[in-house]
Amino acid sequence: PPVPQGLLRLARRSGQLNLAGRGLTHVPEHVWRINLDTPEEAQQNLSFGAADRWWEQTDLTKLILASNKLQSLSEDVQLLPALTMLDVHDNQLTSLPSALGQLENLQKLDVSHNKLRSLPEELLQLPRLRSLLVQHNELSQLPEGLGQLLSLEELDVSNNQLTAIPTSFALLVNLVRLNLACNQLKELPADLSAMKSLRQLDCTKNYLETVPPKLATMASLEQLYLRKNKLRSLPELPSCKLLKELHAGENQIEILNAENLKQLSSLCVLELRDNKIKAVPEEITVLQKLERLDLANNDISRLPYTLGNLPQLKFLALEGNPLRTIRRDLLQKGTQELLKYLRSKIQDDGPGPSEEPPVTAMTLPSQSKVNIHAITTLKLLEYSDKQAAEIPEAVFDAVGANPVATVNFSKNQLREIPPRLVELKDSVCDVSLGFNKISSISSELCLLHKLTHLDLRNNFLTALPEEMEALKRLHTINLAYNRFKAFPSVLYHLPALENILLSNNQVGSIDPVQLKGLDKLGTLDLQNNDLLHVPPELGNCENLRSLLLEGNPFRTPRAAVLAKGTAAVLEYLRSRIP
Repeated sequence: PPVPQGLLRLARRSGQLNLAGRGLTHVPEHVWRINLDTPEEAQQNLSFGAADRWWEQTDLTKLILASNKLQSLSEDVQLLPALTMLDVHDNQLTSLPSALGQLENLQKLDVSHNKLRSLPEELLQLPRLRSLLVQHNELSQLPEGLGQLLSLEELDVSNNQLTAIPTSFALLVNLVRLNLACNQLKELPADLSAMKSLRQLDCTKNYLETVPPKLATMASLEQLYLRKNKLRSLPELPSCKLLKELHAGENQIEILNAENLKQLSSLCVLELRDNKIKAVPEEITVLQKLERLDLANNDISRLPYTLGNLPQLKFLALEGNPLRTIRRDLLQKGTQELLKYLRSKIQDDGPGPSEEPPVTAMTLPSQSKVNIHAITTLKLLEYSDKQAAEIPEAVFDAVGANPVATVNFSKNQLREIPPRLVELKDSVCDVSLGFNKISSISSELCLLHKLTHLDLRNNFLTALPEEMEALKRLHTINLAYNRFKAFPSVLYHLPALENILLSNNQVGSIDPVQLKGLDKLGTLDLQNNDLLHVPPELGNCENLRSLLLEGNPFRTPRAAVLAKGTAAVLEYLRSRIP
């Protein structure tokens, strides 16, 4: 059986059973019946040692079935009435059994990362349920009566296909964390304001154009995430006296209303990057507790010097703005130098209004040393020769909506392809990742459908994934100085290839028939590999203008023939075809 007896024996003692990651396609019946059937050891073991008193077993309270291949759960789940925690995340469930409603002691239910289209009404009968996690499913609606789960403290419905929230949500007065991110919500019900205990509300990546004014009465709210929506202004939150973090980046906010700012006296983090803000009002100085202010990639041309007086400010991001008052080299010195400069200008100014200083070059970013100018004018994203183990988020954040054609992350210590590279898939055609420590190619790279040049030289690669077949436009690939023992077969399926550079590996053989299918191939560099034999049929690849074979252990063609150049080598090989 996939569930060892030893595990069941332990579970009877501890009340906990963990069957995660065992490849189960169904739950064996003896798991559901663990507290009903006489255990196997009862038949053999008649000693009365304390450790073996099977009749003193504990009821199962925790059952973990995560990361298996379950497509359904049996109604027999009701045979475990003492369960307080059931975790079946990361399976292939399309529905849940109605018997779940009988587990009246259940406090935590995790059914995230499945394929659920709906939740059973019976779920609403769980009086003690405190945590319900259903993120990453296929839900288009939630049960209307969800508000009956009065004990609920944590609810995560992110990454589904929800277009509306049931009005009964207002009854969840004990809810502390609510995650609605990555759905299709166009509005939030004003009734949410009744959630008096709510501390964290995440509405990232929906279609919200406004936030209902009543939300302002949520007195316990500490963190509000509104990133990646369609907001045109900052929400008014006059009663949210405890609000510490407001994240509203990637919206369409144009104006920072001074009145709205005044209400946010407890704010520590204000994140407004990637909007269309043109000016920062003097009133921003009422935010005396502000520690992080992110205004990157807006349309701000000048800053109030009084910003320098914010006592707690540790991080100020301004890159990607057409600032006129602040020299570019100053921005690159970091937050503290910048604040010192702003403070010095307050004295110079005296009480009168500051006049507009002369226009200087558009400012460049401070924190991340990303060359915004190169991104906007050369379409180049460069972070090379930094010996970095990973590419900082700020590098990708700096791209904004600009199309990037060339990426250069060479000469670092990268061990994998940076996952956020996929964000550039609609524009990038040239990627350099040479001189790193990459040992395998992830699927992200295979999504860069416009890629024409790929440089992966001097890494630790031994193979290429078949998914690279999707790179139909790739015409140059540099794989020199890696650890290939075989010619990567996927290369035979890339019809646009013109240059294959594979020198200084350990390739032992090539397939001339498949190579001939690459009718655009002009350069094939196989120098310093382990070829013991050059197949004569390679001579049929008449489009090759440059065939480099030096430094291999084969006997023929001899060095004298190789020295005559590609045309002579191909002719020699053709003459040897039997």
